Amino acid sequence: MLKSKTFVKKTRSGGVMKIVREHYLRDDIWCGSEVCSECQQDSATVLQKDAIIESNLCSFRHYLVPDTNVVLHQIDILEDPVLRNVIILQTVLQEVRHRSAPVYKRLKDIIHEKEKHFYTFTNEHHRDTFIEREPGESANDRNDRAIRVATKWYSQHLKTSESGNDGLKVVLLTNDQGNKQKAEDDGLLVYKCEEYIKSLIANPELVDRLALSNDEKSDITSSKVLFPEHLPLSKVQAGIKNGSFVQGTFRASRDNYLEATVFVQEEGKESTEVLIQGLENLNRSVHQDVVAVQLLPKSQWLAPSSVVLQDVGKAKDENAEEVEDEALGAPTADVARKPTGKVVGIIKRNWRPFCGMLNVSQIKESTRHLFTPADRRIPRIRIETRQASTLAGQRIMVAIDGWPKHSRYPNGHFVRSLGTAGEKDTEQEVLLLEHDVPHQAFSQAVLSFLPKMPWSITPEDMVRREDLRALTVCSVDPPGCTDIDDALHCRELDNGHYEVGVHIADVSHFIRPGNALDQEAANRGTTVYLCGKRIDMVPELLSSNLCSLRSQVERLAFSCIWEMNDKAEILKTRFTKSVINSKASLTYAEAQLRIDDTTMNDDVTKSLRGLNRLAKVLKRQRIEKGALTLSSLEVRFHIDSETHDPIDLQTKELVETNSMVEEFMLLANISVAQKIYDEFSECALLRKHPAPPPSNYDILIKAAKSKDVGIRTDSAKALADSLDVAKVDGFPYFNTLLRILATRCMMQAVYFCSGMDSDFHHYGLASPIYTHFTSPIRRYADIIVHRLLAVAIGADSTYPELMDKHKQSALCNNLNYRHKMSQYAQRASVAFHTQLFFKSRGILNEEGFVLFVRKNAIIVLIPKFGLEGTVFFDSKDKKAPNLIFDDEGPTLTVEQHTFRIFDRVKVTISLDDSNIQHQKIRMALIDPIIPGVSVPVPDVEPQPKKPKLDR
Repeated sequence: MLKSKTFVKKTRSGGVMKIVREHYLRDDIWCGSEVCSECQQDSATVLQKDAIIESNLCSFRHYLVPDTNVVLHQIDILEDPVLRNVIILQTVLQEVRHRSAPVYKRLKDIIHEKEKHFYTFTNEHHRDTFIEREPGESANDRNDRAIRVATKWYSQHLKTSESGNDGLKVVLLTNDQGNKQKAEDDGLLVYKCEEYIKSLIANPELVDRLALSNDEKSDITSSKVLFPEHLPLSKVQAGIKNGSFVQGTFRASRDNYLEATVFVQEEGKESTEVLIQGLENLNRSVHQDVVAVQLLPKSQWLAPSSVVLQDVGKAKDENAEEVEDEALGAPTADVARKPTGKVVGIIKRNWRPFCGMLNVSQIKESTRHLFTPADRRIPRIRIETRQASTLAGQRIMVAIDGWPKHSRYPNGHFVRSLGTAGEKDTEQEVLLLEHDVPHQAFSQAVLSFLPKMPWSITPEDMVRREDLRALTVCSVDPPGCTDIDDALHCRELDNGHYEVGVHIADVSHFIRPGNALDQEAANRGTTVYLCGKRIDMVPELLSSNLCSLRSQVERLAFSCIWEMNDKAEILKTRFTKSVINSKASLTYAEAQLRIDDTTMNDDVTKSLRGLNRLAKVLKRQRIEKGALTLSSLEVRFHIDSETHDPIDLQTKELVETNSMVEEFMLLANISVAQKIYDEFSECALLRKHPAPPPSNYDILIKAAKSKDVGIRTDSAKALADSLDVAKVDGFPYFNTLLRILATRCMMQAVYFCSGMDSDFHHYGLASPIYTHFTSPIRRYADIIVHRLLAVAIGADSTYPELMDKHKQSALCNNLNYRHKMSQYAQRASVAFHTQLFFKSRGILNEEGFVLFVRKNAIIVLIPKFGLEGTVFFDSKDKKAPNLIFDDEGPTLTVEQHTFRIFDRVKVTISLDDSNIQHQKIRMALIDPIIPGVSVPVPDVEPQPKKPKLDR
């Protein structure tokens, strides 16, 4: 049956266009139930015959039909294994899709889970359940009516399918009072979602997962208004249009919960930051929300506060203002002041489920508790739970439901428990969730696109490929590396020149554009390396086997081959898809031993020596051009094979071969960048490193000046040259410290699309153009670069998204986000393993250097462990010493002693696990001796502390 809908539409030119939409209605859309004999179910039925969920309200067999709002707000409930045999109407599915992409994805995942028995019923195309919108009826009311009509049809349809009246019933779940009333008038079985969930027998934890409905939220709050009303979206948009408000991303401070910055990026203008201070001005914004901000008059602009302030206040709303005044920046010298504003409206909430721990209420039998998120930038959240005693000491996940203006904290609900706090597996899970690292197992859909085993190279694979199996190719990697992306070769040619090849795993041969495997890799963006664990971007069959360039096996590669003279000048460059057979998989140390051992003269060693000789020349040329050699301390843990706990901690030693491999990878990346840009000037995926704004270098210049060393920062070359000559007699570590500090001044390198930007320069490498080509197993950017290069040399065909600069740019945004989060996750993993290491060590005394000076503390670097920690001088439990902070130096005078950057100090290091959620390395000063501040040196080597019981 055909329904047509006709309406007229005004065109841009002012004309009128008649539009006819056809809507097909059918009789052959089946109900999906096992009990039905009427429908000719052509596929396997989804809804079970004995659909029993034990409930006080519904003691009979029943199916559930949730309306749109129940799906949107109670998706945590629907994901629970207890809820099965649910009918998702097409009306609901479409509305959810329009209103929330994350919930829609979660709902689709549930529908695909066979054991959940969720059935999608296409009610909008069924002859008996389709309804027209009536005159004067809103779209929302029409959809509610469509849901009621479909529920009624199901009830009657299942009644006729079964003999007797004790058959299956259909229960409509809605939280809309008006919809519920109309459904009851129609004779439908209908309950509020809360009513139904609370009636379930033996599932009390489900009640905790209920998101609060609006009428319940008012119960929890006080009557006192703590925050200004948020402006409606229409006023916000008008204000942004006329320039009275600015729109930006809200970024809460880690160190001070009463302070945040809003990052404003306006079209065609430089990005700016607006400072927000004080609870009222923060106005219920949560980290990463998109907010509207009204700038305050210049006379009210403030400077960022230098005080470290954590929200550990009592859980009452009344104490909100107690600490504010002392913590906020008083108006200071004009130089330090920043544009300051207040949040007037929320444009987009970026709430996600947060990991953290429950602060169990002191009131006995109370069901209301505060939850403290692991991320200090997120406010504490009020939740209701009846299982507080079970959840105490566990890491849990909580979602925010809303933040009323009467409430000091947002309201939320319990989602799930992650395990006991402090346990390695639990903490690793928290770390991955908090850094938004996709780490679930690869789905069947993704795995279905992997090559079938046993795999071998076929004659079709050899078309458009060079056979380089005879070349002496070898790989050099860290110990234990199984995802080998790159291999190298070097041989002397008859004309006295050298042929040098970089061979990269041909991952794009296995991952074809647009399939599920490709989409998953694009979403993950990068492999994440944690201590003792790797979260792969592509399934292991590819990462550790078919794409890994292991020795003595044939592998597909993408090769970049140069002809060079002995001055490492490139005479010719060519790119080709190839087949190689690596002759050796070496570690950096093994390769170094071969190069140094004069008795070894086999082909692999000769190749390595040639590569090493040329790499030194390349490095020298690069540094002459102004490339920076910066320093950051990387640590390596020695892990106990039984317990998997760290037993030793040392900073990584770099050998010459590290640099050798790096030089050729850089050269390949630059060569490929130039090639793909020449071919595709609008859609090449490149990587740039912006030059830092001059103010970033202030701390570096001040630090060097304190030791009478001058640093020039007007160009990368000037910085590199002045770092090379920066030396202080009797202080050999000074130069490394300076380079560590210089690293902190740098901007983040980012991926971008060449058609969307004009500044391509890579500051750190002093290269006019750069990209990533050499690690496609662990970086998705490299896969795109491989595809572009393959099209450029005629080795593969193109596809529309590859040439679309807007899609390419959106992809770059995701890759930059994933790359940044993976770096943060790696740092957090190192920090956690460092804590595990110190947990069994008691108190250690170590020498360190002051890296930064703050108003109330010094930040100390311990080179031996590559560890940073803070020595606070104003602890709560003792009288604060006399502190004088001078921003010019910067210096901090504690009593009679003045601390400067790079001062040598001695500290005790221990693990403070008094707060199990935020365990931290504590440092206390031993030397210099300051009466009342420094601590005495522990006399004896202390015994390892007995592990405390987690209470």
